[in-house]
Amino acid sequence: MTAYMAERTGLRQAARSGWRALAIGAMALLVSACQTIVPRTDGPATTTPVDTGVATPGLPVDTERHRVALLVPQTGPDAPVGTSIANATTLALLDSRSDRIRITIYDTGAGAAAAAQQAIEEGNKLILGPLLADDVRAVQPIARAANVPLISFSNDSSVAGNGTYLLGFEPGQAVNRVVAHARAQGMNRFGALVPRSIYGERALASLRTAVTAAGGTLVASESYDRSATGISGAARRLSSAGAMDAVLIADSGQTAIRAVPLLRTGGTTGARILGTELWNTESALAASTPMRGAWFASVSDGLFSQMATRYRERYGNAPYRLASMGYDAVLLTVRMTRDWRPGTAFPQNRLFAADGFGGIDGIFRFDQRGIAQRALEVSEVRAGGFTVVDPAPTQW
Repeated sequence: MTAYMAERTGLRQAARSGWRALAIGAMALLVSACQTIVPRTDGPATTTPVDTGVATPGLPVDTERHRVALLVPQTGPDAPVGTSIANATTLALLDSRSDRIRITIYDTGAGAAAAAQQAIEEGNKLILGPLLADDVRAVQPIARAANVPLISFSNDSSVAGNGTYLLGFEPGQAVNRVVAHARAQGMNRFGALVPRSIYGERALASLRTAVTAAGGTLVASESYDRSATGISGAARRLSSAGAMDAVLIADSGQTAIRAVPLLRTGGTTGARILGTELWNTESALAASTPMRGAWFASVSDGLFSQMATRYRERYGNAPYRLASMGYDAVLLTVRMTRDWRPGTAFPQNRLFAADGFGGIDGIFRFDQRGIAQRALEVSEVRAGGFTVVDPAPTQW
């Protein structure tokens, strides 16, 4: 997200690595409806096929199905991620068994506002996307004027609310989860290394809140520019700030690999290293001896590994990790169709169901701001891979 985890640089970090496998048989129980995805024919060609058997010339006239727009980049620098999400959306549609939903793809690469305007003019009552927070801001006034909600793939909490719901992985939740686990293991004194960025600022704010709520103490924090000297200087300053039980590194795994050896002196010598959801896709962590024993929180990835296998079989390459949000957005929409009459306004109040929703990334529910609250697991970095040490809850 523009200044946040999966936007721009983070989008390209969100991975194609190996994911631990669990059974996917339960996936069929998550949904009970599906139909066609309709690529646009009057704009840039999309790369999200569906086996309809016939070519579809433009948007068909249809009053029996729910019209849902998918706004993702299909052209431009973020097109690979947008295409991966769109392809996963097709998989979800093909995995369902009903004819009540039609999804049409609109390319935000040439302008999110124009894409949204066209989607609304063509009768769509729900928008899945956009991907980037800047695009969400461009689309919001158009969607609100038409009373069409957005279920966005962004995780920038500043754009949530007033008809905008966020499926993106909000990093503050990962910080809260790993801190709670550390406190449960008797750790009390915390430190932090954070980049000078919006992501770093928000991760540090979440750490302060989480440590206070858990009854711990934030001993010190250091921020850095993303350079070798910036990271090493911050790590050395933190190691001189006093005794700590745990240190959060709110950055990529590669940054943590560079920083951790410098933390093995002074007050941080024996500190447990903590990370965020960014580490989930970084297999290089397991090859780093200093990183052994580090903890990080993230969504469960067992079902994703199964989806990724089917994705590769269909499309010939691996999906980006964020593709799961496209799949889960369809599952969510399918659940809404039970009491949603085609052609009527989307029932936004039902998004606040207390029991939440299930999907590839586990269970989630929306808070009053419209941000997806996710059930996260805690994993430990070990030789050869990651091991779950505190599983994600399976119900709220």
